[in-house]
Amino acid sequence: MPNLAPCLWFDRQAEDAATFYCAIFPNSRVGAIARYPEGFPGDRAGEVMTVEFELDGKPFTGLNGGPDFKFSEAVSFQIDVQDQAELDRYWNALLADGGQESVCGWLKDRFGLSWQVVPVQLAKLMAGPDRDAAGRVAAAMMKMVKLDIAALEAAAKG
Repeated sequence: MPNLAPCLWFDRQAEDAATFYCAIFPNSRVGAIARYPEGFPGDRAGEVMTVEFELDGKPFTGLNGGPDFKFSEAVSFQIDVQDQAELDRYWNALLADGGQESVCGWLKDRFGLSWQVVPVQLAKLMAGPDRDAAGRVAAAMMKMVKLDIAALEAAAKG
């Protein structure tokens, strides 16, 4: 199978975003940076055009394509976390410097990109054989902004 890598469209913040994300995720790095050449249509000669980067070893490209397109919640990145401390760390880091909380474990970072910070336990709590427990977990989650693992587990137990 060919390699699949997201390309994230920014106006002029691709390098800043790549640096921001690489500081949050382990095993991450900024790679090649390509600049707009002289003579390219528009006023961007010498500015960053694309940034290759890896987040925890997964490839991404940031493209400074201009102001025409914005991120929406229709696409988000899910971070599966092991415990509340890890959830809190990613949550707080991604909200830094202007991010916005949403609901049910969703947030937008300062660049407008949507993220879901989700405990790995959630799938088991929601898909277990006890449909009432799954309903209680879903109801509890719907009232949350940042997910609270202990509260979700308590909801499952009734």
